[in-house]
Amino acid sequence: MATNIIIVDDHQLFREGVKRILEFEPTFKVVGEGQDGQDALTLIDTYKPDVVIMDINMPNINGIEATKLLIEKQPEAKVIILSYHDDENSVMTALKAGASGYLLKEMDAEMLIEAVKVVVAGGSYLHPKVTHNLVNEYRRLVAATVEVKEVRPSAFSAAEIRRPLHLLTRRECEVLQLLTDGKSNRGIGETLFISEKTVKNHVSNILQKMNVNDRTQAVVVAIKNGWVEVR
Repeated sequence: MATNIIIVDDHQLFREGVKRILEFEPTFKVVGEGQDGQDALTLIDTYKPDVVIMDINMPNINGIEATKLLIEKQPEAKVIILSYHDDENSVMTALKAGASGYLLKEMDAEMLIEAVKVVVAGGSYLHPKVTHNLVNEYRRLVAATVEVKEVRPSAFSAAEIRRPLHLLTRRECEVLQLLTDGKSNRGIGETLFISEKTVKNHVSNILQKMNVNDRTQAVVVAIKNGWVEVR
């Protein structure tokens, strides 16, 4: 079954590049293109797409406002925001608007394809660098809370990490730590000297064993349980 996709970005060359990448995947079909949020609203009425890949900064109606309106018109549609900004405010604003994914424009082809597959399956997908920044912000908030309450040092200190060996293998624990560090599949493979395919298998096993839908949820659960070091 084909996944129908709309691409909305005010830079034509970038749109064409994204379209070219998506067309490498046999089940993906780009059914429409637009250059601003108004185009997105028109296209969603015409094509009823499964996924809308949309720039955050556009003339007339920007990606955030367009996402809110799109979700109201077609709640089942999945929106992936594209941006140059990796700050927490931009990411959280997009997610609150209803976006299922947030990718930086420095993404590679594999990441774009993976993001579409994840959101179509009902999960959420954040660029690894974005995940890392959110984790750092979480760590900062935890540290601030600890300081205010005058309790013992953070439960996330390296000395107190409790590896979930009851749940994951040692290699899966290593992969989970690297996910928390914001590594992409390629980065994990290079660090552990294993193939990207093997990394994907490990990530899939981690998600299944932790009973979560995507990498971001896995990282959040791991942090809350003190299974990883936030560094």
